Amino acid sequence: MTVLLKTLQVILALSLLVFIHELGHYFFAKLFRIKVDKFYLFFDVGGFRLFSTKHNKLLGRILPKLKELDTDYGIGWLPLGGYCKISGMVDESMDTDALAEEPKPYEFRTHPAWQRLLVMFGGVLFNFIFAILVYIGLLFCNGTSYIANKGNKIYTNALSEQMGFRTGDEILAFDDYVPENFGTLAADLARRSPLTAKVLRDNDTVTLYMDRSLVGEVINTPELFALAVPFVVDTLLPSSPNADAGLRHMDSIISIEGHPTPFVQDSRALLQNYRNSTVTALVVRRSNEGRVTCCADTLAIQLKVDSLGLLGIYPSLPGICRKEYNFAEAIPAGIKLTFSNIGGYLQDLKLVFTPSTGAYKSVGSFISIGQVFPSSWDWTQFFSIVAMLSIMLGVMNLIPIPGLDGGHIVITLYEMITRRKPSERFLIVVQMIGMVLIVLLMMLALGNDITKLIK
Repeated sequence: MTVLLKTLQVILALSLLVFIHELGHYFFAKLFRIKVDKFYLFFDVGGFRLFSTKHNKLLGRILPKLKELDTDYGIGWLPLGGYCKISGMVDESMDTDALAEEPKPYEFRTHPAWQRLLVMFGGVLFNFIFAILVYIGLLFCNGTSYIANKGNKIYTNALSEQMGFRTGDEILAFDDYVPENFGTLAADLARRSPLTAKVLRDNDTVTLYMDRSLVGEVINTPELFALAVPFVVDTLLPSSPNADAGLRHMDSIISIEGHPTPFVQDSRALLQNYRNSTVTALVVRRSNEGRVTCCADTLAIQLKVDSLGLLGIYPSLPGICRKEYNFAEAIPAGIKLTFSNIGGYLQDLKLVFTPSTGAYKSVGSFISIGQVFPSSWDWTQFFSIVAMLSIMLGVMNLIPIPGLDGGHIVITLYEMITRRKPSERFLIVVQMIGMVLIVLLMMLALGNDITKLIK
């Protein structure tokens, strides 16, 4: 059921984003009176389609004027995107028959370079505008929430230990940059590739020198900086095996069976050895104000461990920073968030195209996209992911590879600067080269995903 739900979310998200992207091309083509031969959601591979305004006989009888439209609007059978076929343009369809004929005034190739540039940039522009609109809606409806970096400590894994970090460190800065959001610490470290990191360790400020050769591993390592959660009791459910053990709100469990447990993570592996048994925990009891006083009691309390190695205790989590927006505030905030994410993704692409970082190993296909979506349907999370994917689709299409919008844009800019129009034969050749590069990139992404699944 989970796989099906994720698959449906991927198909819906990609279909929506491709539709928005192709709508951008369509909008500017129509604006400049350039003929659009086909506008399809999904691909009609082999000429098979689920719906078509020009080929549906029943629809043709009911609305005969649809057949007279210049554009064939339809739905293909292969749910892997969609396309907008513009007359007189060398694109991925490689339809060279029309190019052999005399140029017509309604064709893409006969229009001024600045108009063709806007037609090509229209898809990317619409993806960015769509992301802005989604973020405005999300900020207005839900505001923002995140765990502040200040005052919180990290729980390390093998890689962060290798880089010099220690469990309990509070990260103060990467070079001169002061992180605000705890959840983006790993991304900040990868994108900025700092020379140093300053941390607060046991009330002392320590400077760590970063090994930039580990950036690729940072990108491919989950939980580089987990939130170190102090083992402080918040609540116990009535169904907890320790509901009547005598624990109170804000009690600190400092050790279990003699093993120190300053953080919740310290207890997890330990408790697996005591499943379905009872353990002795040392507990520091706080004052009514929630502070540990000089007269605080240290108690030995017997706690039951269930069959899963759990105590049934909800720890006290750090406060979440929240900000609400009215509609007027949400508009500039949504625009700022969009451009911030565009900048972040450009930094990610820079790492991907720097082989020494090994970041290319993080490039994923639709399999990776599916893993991003939640296991249950949540419209807020769905649109948040879709907005980020819209940005990624827009930025990816700006890469100057023939076959992508960026390749067409570069060629058009070259024409505008030199006032020399490339030959159609040249455009066909570079389009073929671009398609090969895109296929290789897709193979790399799929290969990475398959390797991750095998591991």
